[in-house]
Amino acid sequence: MSSVRICRHIFYRLREIFQGEFQHIIRIYNTNVDGRRKIQYALTCVKGVGRRFANLVCKKADIDTSKRAGELSKDEVERLTTIMNHPRQYNIPTWFLNRQKDIKDGKYSHCLANQIDVKFREDLERLKKIRAHRGVRHHFGLRVRGQKTKTTGRRGRTVGVAGRR
Repeated sequence: MSSVRICRHIFYRLREIFQGEFQHIIRIYNTNVDGRRKIQYALTCVKGVGRRFANLVCKKADIDTSKRAGELSKDEVERLTTIMNHPRQYNIPTWFLNRQKDIKDGKYSHCLANQIDVKFREDLERLKKIRAHRGVRHHFGLRVRGQKTKTTGRRGRTVGVAGRR
């Protein structure tokens, strides 16, 4: 009997959530965010946002982290995106950002979504242009971080010792 009561309670709670202004998919930074997940974990779908950064952004925006992402109003989503755009203006420390002291301009910033891909590509092109060891290894498609390459990572080349003829 108690299990039936619990199921009804869950059903009525879910019905309250899904009625009204609930959105099943929210669009943030060209990413589809699942509206059924809690906001702290739903924000991690955006590239460049981890759990800790999402938690901090929710706290700065005064949004309850137990809320589902689909329950947020447009104003709350707007607040989240502005804080993620300009984290330094909302007193998020510089050590929390993923792009510290950029090579070109020396600024601290937090890259999100497709900005990460663009910055990564620029960094690799810069390394290749100045003929740095890392850039050359990237250019030839070899291991960059000092891994052994004698036996692993052959990718399609012939494997094994050639026999006598």
